[in-house]
Amino acid sequence: MIYLDNAATTKPNKKCLEIFNKINAERYFNPSASYSSSFSLNNEINEVRQKFIKYLGGEQNDKIIFTSGATESNNLAIFGSAVNKQKKYIFSLGEHPSVYNCACELKNRGYNVDFVGLNKNGCIDYDELELLCNSDVCFVSTMLVNNETGAINDISRIRQIIDKKAPNCVFHVDAVQGFGKINFSVLKSKIDLCSISAHKIHGIKGIGILYISNRVKIKNINFGGNQEFTIRSGTVNSASIFSFLTSTEEIYKNIDDNFHVVSKLKKYLVDKINVLNKELCKFNNEKEKIKIVSDENCLPHIVSIIFLGNRGETIMHYLDSKDIFVGTGSACSSNKVGNRVLESMGYEKNEVIGAIRVSFNPENTCQEIDVLIENIKEYILTINT
Repeated sequence: MIYLDNAATTKPNKKCLEIFNKINAERYFNPSASYSSSFSLNNEINEVRQKFIKYLGGEQNDKIIFTSGATESNNLAIFGSAVNKQKKYIFSLGEHPSVYNCACELKNRGYNVDFVGLNKNGCIDYDELELLCNSDVCFVSTMLVNNETGAINDISRIRQIIDKKAPNCVFHVDAVQGFGKINFSVLKSKIDLCSISAHKIHGIKGIGILYISNRVKIKNINFGGNQEFTIRSGTVNSASIFSFLTSTEEIYKNIDDNFHVVSKLKKYLVDKINVLNKELCKFNNEKEKIKIVSDENCLPHIVSIIFLGNRGETIMHYLDSKDIFVGTGSACSSNKVGNRVLESMGYEKNEVIGAIRVSFNPENTCQEIDVLIENIKEYILTINT
C-alpha cells in the first residue's frame, strides 16, 4: 500500500497507541469522580493542558478544552462566540466544511455573516478582509493552512488588520493542518481561539482541542455535568488525552527535520509532474495538460494538482485499484460537486473537476512518488488512446 492522503488522516504511531491502551486498561476510571485515583488522574490531565498551552505558545492562565475532534472544536468556537445578531461575523471561502458550514448555519439563523475570497495562491484576500472589517465585526475565523492546497495564511497580518479595523474582535484559527508541521504562537499572533486535532499528527481519531485565550469567554453549546470549565460537558476521555499528548511530543521532537524531508518529497513530486506534463503535451499536441495548484509558498505536506480533461475522482479510483491512496479534496465533503476552494482561487469548474490532492508524511518516499507518477501516466495514456 502507498498512502498519500495524510491530509485526511494519518497512521497512529506506536507510542500513541500504547499509551491509549495502557490508560484504558489500567486507569479507566472517571477523572471527575471523588476517590483519590480519579483526583490524581484529573491533576495529571490538568498538567497535560499546560503542556498543550506551551506547544501552542500561549499563557499559563489560558484554557484547553478537550473535544471529540476538530469539527466539535470549530463548532464550539463559532457557536460559542455567536451572541449578538447585530454584529458581523467574517469567514473565508477557503475554510474547511466544519467551519464553512457553521458560517452558513449562522447565516440561516439570522446572523450577519460575510465571506472573504481567496487570492490566486489560495491565501485569504487580505485587501478584501480589510475592506470588510469595521467596528461592527465581532468575530473572524480563518484557517492557518488550507486542507486542500496547503496555502499558508499570514495569521499575524490578519490579526493586524483586525486590530486596525475591529480591535474588539475575537479571532479564531483552525490550525488543524498546521499544528505539528509549522511553528506558530497563539500569543504572538494574538489568536483568541484555536482548533487542533490528534489524527492529523499520527494520533488517534476522536480527540481534539479548543484553545481559549484568557482574553475571551465563550458560552457552552451543550449541557451536562459541567466538565471542561463548564464549557464542554461529558465524561473526560482520559486515554485519548494522554495519547494526543504523546503524538504531539513525538511530532514536535522532529518538526524541523520532518519539514525538510517533506519539502524534498514535494519538490520531487513537482519535478516529476512537470516532466509528465511535457510528455502528455507532446503526445496530445497541447500546451498544458497538468496544473500544479500548490505553489512554493504552500505547506509542502499538501499538493493539489489539476489534470485537465480528466476527472480527479476517476484518477483516484484508478489509483485505489493499484493500492495507491490519494484524495480529491476534503474528506469531510467527499460527496460534494465541484470544489469551493479551487473555484474561489479562480479556477474554472471544468478545471477543478480534474483535481487530486497528494499529501505526505515524513515516512513517505521518492520511490512511492515514482510509482504514483507511473500509474497516473498509465491511466491518462490508456484513456486517451
